[in-house]
Amino acid sequence: MIEAVGVVIPARDEETTVGACLDAVGAALQSLPGRLERAVCVVADRCSDRTAETAAAALGGGRWGSVYRSEHDLSLGEVRALGVRQCLSRLGTDPSVTLLLSTDADSLVDPGWAPAHVARANEGYHAIAGSAELIDPAGLGPLARCRYEAVLDDAAGPEGHGNVYGANLGVRADAYATVGGFAALSSSEDHDLWNRLGRAGFRRCYDETARVLTSARLRGRAPAGLAALLRRLSVA
Repeated sequence: MIEAVGVVIPARDEETTVGACLDAVGAALQSLPGRLERAVCVVADRCSDRTAETAAAALGGGRWGSVYRSEHDLSLGEVRALGVRQCLSRLGTDPSVTLLLSTDADSLVDPGWAPAHVARANEGYHAIAGSAELIDPAGLGPLARCRYEAVLDDAAGPEGHGNVYGANLGVRADAYATVGGFAALSSSEDHDLWNRLGRAGFRRCYDETARVLTSARLRGRAPAGLAALLRRLSVA
């Protein structure tokens, strides 16, 4: 049974969104049973704005999480891995009963997000890929929205929605460590981890009830991330 939950949030110049992101994460963590330990780490990655200060204020001055300021030239995968290490250090719990959750600073998790991930982990799954919906898809235009829905439909299969998002991923800490964690990749670090977990024989599942709303912006940090996909779909 899961006894601790750590949430990792990479952030690069996200002062306008990170506060709402952390408010949503806090509400989701409050929905967990009181016996569970919990920790949040925002990695403020080479920020030129007040992302770190905004995050620290939203975290209540460190009462339920921390902000790690990184000025090193790290890939997105390395930033997520750094956040994982910070969470595990703060929790100090056995990896086999620790669930690591990943989301993004431009995203809003559902109130039932953390409980949904924990429930599936307690069923014996080592990794859970939640769903992601766009916060404001209207800005994409009807053609891009239609194309995006087609991408989602093509990914769906008997096992579930078929998508893996860094903005909505849960991995048990012992499984994470066994496969080497997030790799030093600038894009697709989430898919890479998911695939290595599968090849190593760990149990994975897709869960529609672990919901996240994420930005529909067309410019993002990952060269091959969701923003890049939406940008391609928006080209007539």
